[in-house]
Amino acid sequence: MTDEMFATARTLNQALPYLQRYDGATVVIKLGGHAMGSDEAMESFARDVVLMRQVGVNPVVVHGGGPMINRMLERLDVKSDFVNGKRVTDAATMEVVEMVLSGQVNKRIVQAINVQGGRAVGLSGKDANLMVCKETDPKLGFVGTPDSVNPEILRELTASEVIPVIAPIGAGSKGETFNVNGDTAAGAIASALRADRLLLLTDVAGVKGTDGAVLTEITAGEARQLTDDGVIAGGMIPKTETALQAMNEGVRAVVILDGRAPNACLLELYTEHGAGTLIKG
Repeated sequence: MTDEMFATARTLNQALPYLQRYDGATVVIKLGGHAMGSDEAMESFARDVVLMRQVGVNPVVVHGGGPMINRMLERLDVKSDFVNGKRVTDAATMEVVEMVLSGQVNKRIVQAINVQGGRAVGLSGKDANLMVCKETDPKLGFVGTPDSVNPEILRELTASEVIPVIAPIGAGSKGETFNVNGDTAAGAIASALRADRLLLLTDVAGVKGTDGAVLTEITAGEARQLTDDGVIAGGMIPKTETALQAMNEGVRAVVILDGRAPNACLLELYTEHGAGTLIKG
């Protein structure tokens, strides 16, 4: 036998406690647009998700797609404005957002998972009233904040060993269609499912401390203090806010990690030190 074979056997042996720990657990994974990367990266992510399902985890994937939306808006010459860093979504922009997220991006992820032997089904928050939203701010147009999440359809799918892949498009009470921030959507869905873990896959390694090094684990209180001190800043603030709100609403713990890293989800769940920053109460 080769050294590589022995190394593989040792890895599997060491993973046993974690396989047992997450057997039957619901894990919501937010796959950010920047973390999707190349076809090879998508293939690797899909294999990880299928393996998780194979060993007893119930993965639920919620995805973003900002870079893809930007490219399509440019191609169609649709002007896109921003207010305080948030995209103003008028009717024309909303059409493009839904087309890209529910069509192009969602089906790419579904297909990648199915190619690897999984059984994935694509949804948006409009399906079965999964995510009913209210208007976030009139200045932003069709941008929504989840008002209620109805996870029954997700429970039915996971009970049948199907992997839901959800585009962050929400339904309004009056028939509107809303663009929802991907992290916000993932947090709301994880809360409704009382998920064991919410994994926020992004394009940074995790939350950094005062010395610039990635923190492997922090409490909710420490996250708030780092934000007050200005250490957590910029784009990391909405991610930690999503984490804290999700934990306050029933999610056991949240991890912010670099989705571009190979096998990031497996490293987080099935190794001693995990990956990225674990935030827990």
